Amino acid sequence: MADAPGYPMPRDSRCPFHPPADVRRLTAEEPVSKVRIWDGSTPWLITRHADQRALMNDPRLSIDEKLPGFPHMTRGRAEAAKVTPALITNTDAPEHTRLRRMVNAPFTVKRVEALRPAIQKITDDLIDAMLAGPRPADLVTALGLPVPTLVISELLGVPYEESAFFHRNSTVAVSHSASEQEAQEAGAALFGYLDGLLGQKMTAPADDMLSELAARIKAGEMTRAEAVTMGVAVLIAGHETSASMISLGTLLLLQNPDQLAVLRDIDDPKVIANAVEELLRYLTIVHTGVRRIALEDIELGGQVIRAGDGIVFDVSAANWDAGTFPEPERLDLGRAARHHQAFGYGPHQCLGQSLARVELQVVYGTLYRRVPTLRLAVPVDEVPFAFEGIAYGLRSLPVTWLG
Repeated sequence: MADAPGYPMPRDSRCPFHPPADVRRLTAEEPVSKVRIWDGSTPWLITRHADQRALMNDPRLSIDEKLPGFPHMTRGRAEAAKVTPALITNTDAPEHTRLRRMVNAPFTVKRVEALRPAIQKITDDLIDAMLAGPRPADLVTALGLPVPTLVISELLGVPYEESAFFHRNSTVAVSHSASEQEAQEAGAALFGYLDGLLGQKMTAPADDMLSELAARIKAGEMTRAEAVTMGVAVLIAGHETSASMISLGTLLLLQNPDQLAVLRDIDDPKVIANAVEELLRYLTIVHTGVRRIALEDIELGGQVIRAGDGIVFDVSAANWDAGTFPEPERLDLGRAARHHQAFGYGPHQCLGQSLARVELQVVYGTLYRRVPTLRLAVPVDEVPFAFEGIAYGLRSLPVTWLG
């Protein structure tokens, strides 16, 4: 495997929305192949949609990051894994089942749908503030980041006033470029703050997720370390991905005015919901691969994945698999795309997917109707992308409008 390509592969700077050309080539020609990662190891790279679906549900694969040979994303992540307590993101059944049950309630479809009016008000208020402010505006700071941050702060029970602290430290904690010490310090800062807040909830509970976790600690159902670490994970995941999708989706739609018109001109919840699925498929913002390790030998695509081999699923490749999504490079908001893998698949599918969907439905279904003349305030090649974290996004999105 001396000639194995490195992973993650760089995106084409001319078309940063698209998966790397080499990854797409592998999907067509060699969907079960090996790649080299940061530590010189060569895990398997799985790119085809059907293969990913089969393996992500296969109990012969593990998400346990402590196992020798696990294909960690970075050196910092490898070191952090040694001391990270059990989470839904690093355990297999039955432990994963137990932990997921502890945090599932706030993210059920029923509970999330009950938040829709509040998310709508947050979105409308932020758009009002943007329209009343100077032009051009930065859509990332005006809408993209505040919407999911306000929502997850309310759901968790953390003060929104601390959002700058949360965003700064969560960005460093998952950054590719942060040093091991910087990542550990950022994680420790988040853990310490959430631990203190959880202690307050144990004596003065409120109607929020941290209070529910505090009650489970008191009942002996989970440890305090498990609860705090779960809170940190939810806080990081709960704002980064939706924030990226809001600004990236807007940039993509501004470059595809015929598709933007669908959301601007058709006020139909079903049309909006379907459009969100296609945008999730097309953008697939998790760009560093979903990682597992084989517990047993597995035959796939004429190859044998041996027990102990690392595995990386490139979900963007699967979402651009022409065998599953014909003409994947064409943005089509009428496409039936719900079977995309932007949220993963199987038992470890994203806990917050229902919340993300509602946030995106509200924002995409509101912004372009409220601001029908929205347009870029700079040439598209001057819009700065960011690829440091697990999810890629925009550093800023300067926009303006008429009227």
